[in-house]
Amino acid sequence: MVEHIVLFKWQENAPKEAIDATMDALRALKNEIPGILELTAGENYTNRSQGFTHALYVRFESKEALEIYAPHPKHQHVVQNHVAPIKENVLAVDYEI
Repeated sequence: MVEHIVLFKWQENAPKEAIDATMDALRALKNEIPGILELTAGENYTNRSQGFTHALYVRFESKEALEIYAPHPKHQHVVQNHVAPIKENVLAVDYEI
């Protein structure tokens, strides 16, 4: 299995509605892309995040499933139409368990 964690830092002027729509679009990927075992996304509530305010967690059944996810058209649609227009920075890590 593979854990995929992404932290999001939004542009200072990003509208709350755009952020909420982005998180909803990310959550919807759970049932649209094969190989996803778990997927959650939410807003940080601590002051330890160095400006990263939202996170995505995905557990994949394998490295191959992660490799399918990244270029998948539904994932790319969310990245291009939701994340890219409002992101300041994104940090992602992947590791096998």
